[in-house]
Amino acid sequence: QAKTILSGLPPRLTSVGLFVDANHDFITSVLRECPLDVLQFHGQESEAECAQYGRPYIKALRVRDAQQIEREAGAYGSATGILLDTFHKDLAGGTGQAFDWSLIPVEMKKPLILAGGLNPDNVRSAVQQVRPFAVDVSGGVEKSRGIKDPSRIRSFINEVNNAVIS
Repeated sequence: QAKTILSGLPPRLTSVGLFVDANHDFITSVLRECPLDVLQFHGQESEAECAQYGRPYIKALRVRDAQQIEREAGAYGSATGILLDTFHKDLAGGTGQAFDWSLIPVEMKKPLILAGGLNPDNVRSAVQQVRPFAVDVSGGVEKSRGIKDPSRIRSFINEVNNAVIS
């Protein structure tokens, strides 16, 4: 399915493949079939494991506290960006819950991608408070699990665009 989707994408879009503790052979086989531009890792992968594919990568961290963000983000010096998501002991993402954005250090060394419970109702505030490089949304724009709602997507984008940052 990914190969079909990628073949239909217009030029200048960046394709991102998301992996959670996937083994090397699986990722390599996906990359043979799908010319992904960026890899996004959401599991317990080490920096060496993330960097071994010769592609830019984003490392997702599940936020527990401010010191953990700084420590773990610093362990991924080769990452293109750091994605911060809500911690849940059983889930690697997709919790639908926001975390305390005040835990995020003011100065991140890597571009910050904010995730975790974002939706049209809170993304403007999130952008104003955190000033991320980008935001990541999935469940927050769904009308039911796995089914995106075009009106919620439009509202989300409008709220991001209307976040005035002074």
